[in-house]
Amino acid sequence: MIFSAILFFSVKLNSSSFHPALGALFLVFQLLVLLAAVLSGSKAAIAAAAGAAVLAETARWYSGKIILSSGARLKEKEMEVRQLNDTYLAVRKQRHDFLKHVSAVQYMLDKGQFSEAKAYFGGLLSGYEEVNLAIKGENGPVAGVLHHMQKKASAEGISIHYDLELPLSSLPMKDEDIAALAGNILSNSIEAAADYKASGFDDAYARLQFYKRSGLMILTCSNSTLPVPQSIIDSLFERFGMSTKEGDHEGLGTKIIKDIVFSYNGFLDYTHKGQSFEVKIKIPHIS
Repeated sequence: MIFSAILFFSVKLNSSSFHPALGALFLVFQLLVLLAAVLSGSKAAIAAAAGAAVLAETARWYSGKIILSSGARLKEKEMEVRQLNDTYLAVRKQRHDFLKHVSAVQYMLDKGQFSEAKAYFGGLLSGYEEVNLAIKGENGPVAGVLHHMQKKASAEGISIHYDLELPLSSLPMKDEDIAALAGNILSNSIEAAADYKASGFDDAYARLQFYKRSGLMILTCSNSTLPVPQSIIDSLFERFGMSTKEGDHEGLGTKIIKDIVFSYNGFLDYTHKGQSFEVKIKIPHIS
């Protein structure tokens, strides 16, 4: 009876192991120890072996959970580094090419090609403004996220606009929480707008606004979207796994958003009207 119970418990824990092959080998070793105890005929030996097996499996299970959690955090940090590096390279490239662009404009002006110079300068200015709007006044991780999402939207052919009255980094949160909050909000927004555009609509957009009013720091994000079932709208942000996207999408981003907002005593609201979806977050300003 004891042997059967321990075998069942070990298999159940083993199924949750972070490394199936190593877990299976460890399970075989435990079974051999139990078998040796049974063959010895000593009840004390059997009980000791069984207890040791349970403790070992429990410790391995918790270790697996810790390693998985650490791995997820490591991936987040690696993503932040890549985004920050991309932003740094974008700024460095613009500075590196600045004199070349000035020389090109000067040449066109000397040749009397005023309309060409104006068009060239307009395109150049647009590129500088795009990067500047994403990183102006922002801390590194936040600037990296904003710039990365800007590039992602542009690649999808989505019109994206940041209307920030003050830096997003001024939110009374840890930088990593601001980056995670903005990243998940914008990611969901851009994905919804991309689905909208893929369905044949040309006016796909995403817009992020941030301002301060009456002691509250208010962050809103709106985007174009396809119709969302009312059953999903009613439960969005309420529990893990809910998403405006259909299919097998995990909806993990909505849980992260909610957890971060509530951890700072914030308020979360959202509206879906026609082909538009908006998330509004209010965080108390702490002087």
